Amino acid sequence: MTDIAQNLSIHTQDNQPSGLLSLQTVAMPADTNWSGDVFGGWLVSQMDLAGAVYARLHSKGRVVTVSIDKVVFHAPVKVGSILACYTKMLRIGNTSMQMLIEVWEIHDDKLDARKMTDGIFTFVAIDNDGVKRKVPPLFE
Repeated sequence: MTDIAQNLSIHTQDNQPSGLLSLQTVAMPADTNWSGDVFGGWLVSQMDLAGAVYARLHSKGRVVTVSIDKVVFHAPVKVGSILACYTKMLRIGNTSMQMLIEVWEIHDDKLDARKMTDGIFTFVAIDNDGVKRKVPPLFE
């Protein structure tokens, strides 16, 4: 099993979010599929936004998503759910950043948070002309 696959399998069993809180949102009726649950594509788009926020802040500039891998939906998301997207850097290359993104349903009462989905996203840093640019190391 690769390091990334091991990392992902470890996090699917956690009962606490892993990484930095990068985005929070509320699932709305317009985000639902034909069954009344939140559409998976909408949830992936929120994950992509969260990852882009973290990648942009780390790289200090524009980024683009180049791949999405191993997205797992653990439970259906209902309208009104408060969702928190957490990002954790897994690997940094010369121009790319690969991260684990987890989505947790949080509550305004005493219920525990619950992981709804997770996946691995890769972003590449680009300049204003769309040319790849160097990414700083994780710790400078």
